[in-house]
Amino acid sequence: MTKKFLWGVIVLLLITNLATIVIWMKEKEEVITGENTPQLKRNDTVASIGNTDISYEKWLTTLEDTYGKKVLKDMVDREVVLQLAKKNGIEINEKLIEREISLLYTMEGPLTKQEAKAKEEAWRSDVRYRYYLEALLTMDIAVSEEEIREYFETYEDQFQFEASYQFSQIVVNDMETASKIMRELDDGASFSVLAREYSIDQKTKDDGGYLGFFTNGTNFLEDIYFEEADEMENNSYSKPIQTGDGVVVFYLHRKVPSVRFTYDELKGEIRREVALERLNQVANANSLWDKLDVEWIYGK
Repeated sequence: MTKKFLWGVIVLLLITNLATIVIWMKEKEEVITGENTPQLKRNDTVASIGNTDISYEKWLTTLEDTYGKKVLKDMVDREVVLQLAKKNGIEINEKLIEREISLLYTMEGPLTKQEAKAKEEAWRSDVRYRYYLEALLTMDIAVSEEEIREYFETYEDQFQFEASYQFSQIVVNDMETASKIMRELDDGASFSVLAREYSIDQKTKDDGGYLGFFTNGTNFLEDIYFEEADEMENNSYSKPIQTGDGVVVFYLHRKVPSVRFTYDELKGEIRREVALERLNQVANANSLWDKLDVEWIYGK
């Protein structure tokens, strides 16, 4: 691989993986914009402290010196893994990726549609990369059917994902107050603001009524939450419901559907997990570089 070609790959990776940086060259003066950065030239000032200015170029150089090698290595690692996965015909069961995405959602607080879209795109890329990497590292490790079956029977429940519901709630003493809240919600009021104003649930009031993720059958919420939620869309609020704690109006941020597997669907994943345990090392792409003609500016 020539250095010219290598830089071509790097530029392509910058475009596809970072996607927030656009570079124009105009009259020999570089202008750079990012998603959260105003239009900048290399000699522009990005910060001032008294009489001292920090230029964009100095900032950029510091970033490159501090993080440049690591970021470039991560980018090359990904390209190496993607090329080798394609070369070896490696395919990943999409349900495995969906399960990982579902788990990641349950670790997040409330997300806007834009935030959820951005995070999910990044998650999918990261999860797919990890599965490809693990598959490549364990290709030559033999695992018997008996070992796979035993592992499945021991850890089957850990592979299954139960449907999860992300709730906030407003709890009040009577239906009259709940009806008033409904009118304000219909007029566009913020659910979290109303929760702080009206809710009598001291555990969630200060957090805008946020409860978190729950699965059906939990001891923390009555069944009626899930019965109502199954008929609702994401990012919508319920009608008032009577519960043991009072009259509740809840907000359904997100329903994450269940993802369940048969033994045959999990065989490949279990084989990789057992093989990885035998490797007894952190999974990384270092050993895969030699399988392709890789050159980079940091040498060996």
